[in-house]
Formats: sequence, structure tokens, C-alpha cells
Amino acid sequence: MSDLVTKYAALQSLVAEIAAETADAHDVETVAQLAIDHHTVVRQFESIGNQRILEVSDRDAHRAVGCVTVSEFLQTKLRITHPKKRLQAVQALEPMHAMTGEKLPPVCPNTARELAAGTIGPDHVHAVLDVLAKIPAAVDAEQRARAEQTLAEFATTLTPREIGAAGVRLLAHLDPDGQLTDDRDRARNRKLNLGCQDSQLMSKLTATLDPITRALFDVVVAKWAAPGMNNPDDDQSPKGDHGDADPELLKEAADRDYRSQSQRNHDAFKALLEAAVNGGLLGGSHRGLPPQIIVSITDAQLREHAGVARTVAGSDLPISDVVKLAADAQPHLAVFSDVTNEPLFFGRNRRLASQAQRLMAFAQYKGCSKDDCMTPFAHTEMHHAEADWADGGLTDSPHVAPACGRHNRAVGSEPHQWSTEKITEGPDRGRYGWRRNTDPPEKLRANHLHRIDELLHQDSPDIVEPPPPVSDIEHQLAHLAAERLPRAPRIDIVWPRWPITWAA
Repeated sequence: MSDLVTKYAALQSLVAEIAAETADAHDVETVAQLAIDHHTVVRQFESIGNQRILEVSDRDAHRAVGCVTVSEFLQTKLRITHPKKRLQAVQALEPMHAMTGEKLPPVCPNTARELAAGTIGPDHVHAVLDVLAKIPAAVDAEQRARAEQTLAEFATTLTPREIGAAGVRLLAHLDPDGQLTDDRDRARNRKLNLGCQDSQLMSKLTATLDPITRALFDVVVAKWAAPGMNNPDDDQSPKGDHGDADPELLKEAADRDYRSQSQRNHDAFKALLEAAVNGGLLGGSHRGLPPQIIVSITDAQLREHAGVARTVAGSDLPISDVVKLAADAQPHLAVFSDVTNEPLFFGRNRRLASQAQRLMAFAQYKGCSKDDCMTPFAHTEMHHAEADWADGGLTDSPHVAPACGRHNRAVGSEPHQWSTEKITEGPDRGRYGWRRNTDPPEKLRANHLHRIDELLHQDSPDIVEPPPPVSDIEHQLAHLAAERLPRAPRIDIVWPRWPITWAA
């Protein structure tokens, strides 16, 4: 064992000893100092951890533990919440290798020094890096280095929030009249992020828009978010932009409109997305599926008018919203398996899966089949899971499974790669599991992240007497379900504008 391995083993033993003790026997000044010393060491270990991460990256050591990328290693093995931000910190604070092989000094040497000394923490580092990212590209290297030094000094006494406030003044000093900021800076700082859905299935959208995008959005808001326009709570509200609306109807709708400006902006954005999806702007296909809302539900959810449906892009919809979407179009029933003439078995005649096969795979997996992968189905490829295409694999529904690009490419015969095999027993029976090529072989693992609701309710008894349907469309769908379910294991209810994949 190397000295480093021995020292880490001794450290873990010492940590266990410290954790078993209390500071009850010490005076209050010592207790306070112990807390200070503890967090100083924690911050120092953040710096040492950056060195370990850089070593993993330089030597591709993440592959030895079954991770395809360094980011996946940080997320799954180190359990780091924001792997991208941590990698940015590593790149800024650690000596990186140049293309020619020699080591370069850290981009932010002063910030790196303070973190190594334990005087600042990771939140301070991110605050400093956020300010530095906003410095115009036209600012020379000497001024940029002086700014980094100043921010590192501020970080030793200020909170991360206060660093941001100080950064505003620093940026104003570097570019007082805004003349240095150019298109490169605006392009570098543009962003739009969609947050996770909360307990109400609502999502927060945050954005930093470049000037043209802002101007375009202002035009949309002026026309589509006008009072009375695109009001989902008013059946008589004109749709689209007010230029095509009857003036009298628009005036009446505006008088009934009690929405705030923010709510009207939201509804205009929603109407614009509907127009893009329904108007064919997205083309005819995305990864073998129509670029529309496609969701998977069970017949019990439809009967009970309860639960949550998962869309092909990975978001959740209440069943009540699914019924509303269905009511906007004329439904038709497409039954898979032996009831339909749609071919699900292609053998070696074609490599790419058909739309029907992808719909079937979505109903079964909901997302990437690799365990612990959060990639939704819309961003997956069809992986020849029984045998790779190059090895004679067949493009048949029972032999394929969805996999995101990085995990699809991670399958192979090398020790650091993965194999897939169909699970034959338990709650995952019939789905493909993944395991790393180790000796002895690991246990097959299926991905449960996209099917948590199914696993929680797999032993729940079915409700024999469903409540009465709440709408005509639900009544029609429930009737179709009762009539068709005994004949086919998979049913696809597709609306021309709002397709819904229904997994029985």
C-alpha cells in the first residue's frame, strides 16, 4: 500500500475517533475554537479534493469504477450535488496541463491559495468565479489578474452574497461606460434554465437573454399577452395574437380578464409553444417519435382520474391535464402486438427502431434503461440490448432498450465497459438490466428512477368499482380501455396533436 493510501486509512480512523468524542469537558472558548478549526479543515479538504478530482480526470480513473464521464463520477461516486460547478472550480484553481504537456499555473492562484488555507469555502469560490465570468473579454490580462486578487481578498472577510455585491462595483470600475462589453461577452453569458418540477408539478424558468432575444420576447408579450388574449380560464378568449382577433370580442374578453401581467406573460408563452408544436415548426420526427406531447398512463389511472402521467421528455402531467389535452382533438386507437398490422419485429432488415417500437419502449422504460441515469426517453437512442448490431443483434422490440448516448456507447467487452441482459424474475422481469464487466460478474441492475410510482404501487389492489367519469372524453377512453385491454398487452391512444402512449 502506498503512503497516501495508508494516510487516508489513518485519517478515516481518526475521524471515527473524533466523532465518538464530545467537547463537554472544555470551556466555551475552546468549544468555539474547535468549531472554527473543524470548518477550516473541511475547507482545506475541499482543496485537496479538487486535486484528487483532477488526478481522476487526467488518468481516466473514472472508467475503473464504471463511470463513462468525470461528471458522472462526481455525481454518482462522490455524490456531489452540482458536478458542473465543481469541475469549473477544479479547472480554475488547479494547475492544468497545456496541449504540449507542461503544467500551467492556476487561472485563479489567489483564490486557490485561500481555499487551500481554509480561509474561504466552496461557496466563496463559486461567487468569485461568477464575478470573473462577467468581466468583458476586452479587459487585459493584468487587470483581470488584479481583479481576481482583489476578490480573493474580499472572500476572506465577506459572505458569498457580499462578494457578488462587491463584484458589481468592481465590474463598474473595469468598464464604467459599458463600452468594453461586446457580443462575445453577451454570447458567453446567455442562458435559459428550466428547474425541476416541485410538489405541485410547477417549474421555475430562469434566463439571461441577449438583447435580440429580449426584443423578440417583448414583441411576443405585446401581442400575445395583451389583456383578454390567450386566457385559459375564458373559453371565449381569442387565441394567437390580437391582430387576428375580432375587436369587439377582444374588448369583452379584456373586461373579463383579471390576470396579472406575469400570468398573461406565462399564458402567452404557453400559447406560443402550442403554436410551435401544433403548427409543424418542430418537423415530423425527433429520435423516431413525433415532436409532440407523448405521455404514458395506465388504464387504472384513467378510470380513477387520479395520478401522474410521465411525458416522453421526462416531465409529469396530472391526469386531469391529460384529459384536457385529449379533449382538444379527435382520438383514434392504435393497438400494438398481435392486434395491429404495425410491424414490431424487423430482424436484420433495418438497424433503427420504428416509431411504434420506440412508443413501446417508452411505455415500458420511461427513460434510459441504465441504472441511476436520469435522462428522459426523448433524449435516448434505441440500444440493441440482447446483442449489439455489429454482433448480429436484431432490431426487434423484445431485444432493444432505450439508452442515452453516453451509456449506449459505454457498452462493450472491455473491463471498464458495460453489458446488458434481460432480467428474468422480480419486479423488473422482462426489462433489460446493466452490469459492469467484472469478475465475478455484478448483479444486473434496472433503472427505477423513471418508474418510482409503479414500484410503490405494484402490490396495491386494483379498485373494482371506478368512480363515475368526469367528462365525455374520459368516458369514451374508459370504454375503449375496457373493450380493448383483454386483447392486447400494449395500447397506444394517439391524438393528432396530443399523442398519449398508454401502458396497460
